[in-house]
Amino acid sequence: MSAALSVDLGSRSYPIHIGSDLLDDAALVAQSVAATQIVIITNEIVAPHYLARCRRSIDAQECYELILEDGERAKSFANFERIMGFLLERRIERSAAIVALGGGVVGDLAGFVAACYQRGIAYVQVPTTLLAQVDSAVGGKTAINHPLGKNMVGAFHQPRAVIADTATLATLPPREFSAGIAEVIKYGLIRDYPFLVWLEDQLDALLERDPVALAYAIRRSCENKAAVVAADEREGGARATLNLGHTFGHAIETGVGYGAWLHGEAVAAGTCMAARMSARMGWLSAVDVRRIERLFERARLPLEAPSDLTPARFLEIMSRDKKNVGGQIRLVLLEGLGTAVVTGSYPAAALLATLAEGAAAA
Repeated sequence: MSAALSVDLGSRSYPIHIGSDLLDDAALVAQSVAATQIVIITNEIVAPHYLARCRRSIDAQECYELILEDGERAKSFANFERIMGFLLERRIERSAAIVALGGGVVGDLAGFVAACYQRGIAYVQVPTTLLAQVDSAVGGKTAINHPLGKNMVGAFHQPRAVIADTATLATLPPREFSAGIAEVIKYGLIRDYPFLVWLEDQLDALLERDPVALAYAIRRSCENKAAVVAADEREGGARATLNLGHTFGHAIETGVGYGAWLHGEAVAAGTCMAARMSARMGWLSAVDVRRIERLFERARLPLEAPSDLTPARFLEIMSRDKKNVGGQIRLVLLEGLGTAVVTGSYPAAALLATLAEGAAAA
């Protein structure tokens, strides 16, 4: 059964449906997609499990499928061009809809295609990973990667709906599941301290994929994400706090090569670095930092950046971060557990010490 939330954006508002076996709910899928031409974009890992089920629930005069390779490297200019050619060859019209069936890579790429094709067509997010269900499928951020930076080419383009079928998480590998928990923990750290406490108490149940704990964690995460996006759709202020750990984390992903680390793994290490930086600012205690590290450690996530990523390389990549203003690297830090701030006002020595500490510890 679906438990719908809403992302309130006026004329661009849309529902987030959360529940088990939603892919088999033909009425829900048809209502969400609602187009005579539909293109399902997925990947080689997801397709054998869920493509046929998704297609059975779609009622359209024309329905096409495009299956991509798996992994972060798929979020590329080459695949963007490939999909555009696929749409043009089939004379897909502006009234069509794209269905993004997969994790964050599929959702980001398909969403960016939808934003650009004929200056914008509809799309529906059907996330099949925990990370996508709690974060990337919600909020309308779409992008592809560039060798010089992750998600540096993209657009804001809100989906028509998000259909988060929690039953799809049963086939998610443990490493991918843990990567998703990194984004769940983020919400507790930046704005929802009671949720952070709940996670500390229920993390073992969550790792075991207890259905009650999982449903609550997904819904609470989506509630937090929806509230932030509704208040700041295009990241002019508070929405940037959702990037806790991402400035460091994106540098890790870019520095080691896309796909070597999962996004959630890089965010986990990056969040631990942000916590240590916050402690250098006098905002977190050593106990707070260890509390954060322990939660990521229990979730089987890395706490340190790779040792071969030097402070100089970190700074080179971070200098291109989207939050930067006037050449100043802006960071999301924690003024306390449950309170985040975006700032460029910090001692340069504190950042260098944080980067050096990570390299030495890894």
